[in-house]
Amino acid sequence: MAALSTVFAHWGTMSEKAHFLLLAQYNAWMNVKLYEAAAQLPPQELAAERGAFFGSLIGTMNHLVAGDTIWLSRFAGHPARHAALDPVRAMRVPTALTDIFSVDLDALSVHRRALDAAILAWVAALTEAELDQVLQYASTKGVVSKRPLSGLLTHFFNHQTHHRGQCSTLLSQAGVDIGVTDLIMLVPEAAV
Repeated sequence: MAALSTVFAHWGTMSEKAHFLLLAQYNAWMNVKLYEAAAQLPPQELAAERGAFFGSLIGTMNHLVAGDTIWLSRFAGHPARHAALDPVRAMRVPTALTDIFSVDLDALSVHRRALDAAILAWVAALTEAELDQVLQYASTKGVVSKRPLSGLLTHFFNHQTHHRGQCSTLLSQAGVDIGVTDLIMLVPEAAV
């Protein structure tokens, strides 16, 4: 996270790429916290139906993995063909956002860490010009869309935050405190 100090040296001139790099680092940091907190629960508690969009905590965590894998496979089709997404190109792409990768937290964690490593490497490799390029992709229902990559990345990171917020609530209801979750924790104090 030390690299962020240079990103924020001139906050007013923070580039779009630097903004997405911050979100990628936040995503990885929060996923570590999420999986560490979830590891405090026994498997039956992870799988307990809790009335969330995806039922259980492990169901919601699987949804995050499925959604990220689907989006990263779409991003892998970007004309720049960044090598950082090669590991994603080799992964099984879910056919639905409800696909279950694993109900075993350790196994799911391995997949999560691989995704987060690919996200960090890919966002670091992106250029400002590539963020403006239009990406054509198909939804899981086959609907074709064409949107600027920057808007898709905004959705990608917002989706993660939304569902991790649900996970945080489910953990709290199960008596586990995930700790501080605020993005501001990664924004260094200004030196003025």
